[in-house]
Amino acid sequence: MINRREFFGKAAGALAAVSAITSGDTLCAQSAPSTVPPSDQINLGIIGPGSRGKSVMRAFLRVPGVRFTALCDIYEPRFDEARKVTGEQTPAFKDYRQLLDQKGLDAIVVSTPPCLHEEHVVAALESCRHVYGEKDMALTVPACDHVVATVRKTGKFYQIGTQYHYAPWYQEALRRIHSGKLGQVTHIYAYWHRNNNWRRPVPDPKDPKLEHLINWRLYKECSGGLLAELGTHEANFVNHAFEALPESVTGTGGVDYWKDGREMPDNVQVVFRYPGGRTFFFSSITTNRFEEEQIRVYGTGGTIVLTQAGGTAYYEPATNNSAVPQELFVEHGITIGASFRAEVPYSGPGDPLPLPEGIEGSADYLAVRSFIECLRKNQRPSADDRAGWASGVTIALGNQAITTGERVKFADHIKQSFA
Repeated sequence: MINRREFFGKAAGALAAVSAITSGDTLCAQSAPSTVPPSDQINLGIIGPGSRGKSVMRAFLRVPGVRFTALCDIYEPRFDEARKVTGEQTPAFKDYRQLLDQKGLDAIVVSTPPCLHEEHVVAALESCRHVYGEKDMALTVPACDHVVATVRKTGKFYQIGTQYHYAPWYQEALRRIHSGKLGQVTHIYAYWHRNNNWRRPVPDPKDPKLEHLINWRLYKECSGGLLAELGTHEANFVNHAFEALPESVTGTGGVDYWKDGREMPDNVQVVFRYPGGRTFFFSSITTNRFEEEQIRVYGTGGTIVLTQAGGTAYYEPATNNSAVPQELFVEHGITIGASFRAEVPYSGPGDPLPLPEGIEGSADYLAVRSFIECLRKNQRPSADDRAGWASGVTIALGNQAITTGERVKFADHIKQSFA
């Protein structure tokens, strides 16, 4: 099992390598300085102001000194929708290369379907702009490799749009995991359950091109399905919790209920095995919402339950035959009981994860504010290309396991780790 020192040692080595690249002769070495004074306006362009794109735009515009000065989408009705967000007649283009030709853009937001992320992110980086890219980084391992290589070639910053990476309760959960407050974490179960067919209305349902444009999540051409669209957030968290990449993955799923012409599964269940026998289980269904979205971290000494609104820690009742670590006996006590008793669920009031003072806004806002702060301070983002690559390849190989029905070994597909 890779230990914490080894993991961060490798991460530090990768960071040092990137620092050497960014301080040397890069593709963008002659571009404008990366540091932007806090008082100065930061001009953003966005490629793909669809439903998610407009949500991200609203979050960015809550940050003082940020303005969108260029829009790009192949679906023209989105121009007026996006201009309602900016509040001005923002220049709009149907070709992303025209947007990248515009002067004065400090960074590009990429919020197109995942099949286009590699193309759009690479082009934006090579235009010598920083990039905030929606998840996933890309749909295949080689495409993720290409994005990371371009980040390092250009010396520009890249932040992956996994906003819960910045949620204070997620960060507090990681702190408790790594400090041993849960004992040894052996399993993490994550759910994203909905009772919704995931289909969006189409102005002309008889137009197949328009159907695929608006409901791209349902078709293989551009989508990574439920695992990519939803499971990425959980994969990002688990990779950080376990401080490793998975070793293998098995999965299942299918179009089992919504028989409406979609190609991507309407339910998926995936099991990732990490070093040391640790396990990450992810389930997403579209026919029942009981669990909704949550992550359950199971340790020998306790459990943490995370949701989109917060988190709570529960501590294991310590018994004479339990796996609860001895050092946690002092903190939580020990209960000596009969050798057998009814095993009913326990929880109790729990210990809510505290939110640091002064934190405001949603996870979306915290993520985009951090990106802007990184540009102004010339600091590498926390959810950077390494984090994006790690979650991207995790999801890509998870989808391969679902498609093939076979156990996929990561070592067979990953020739160079960027984590």
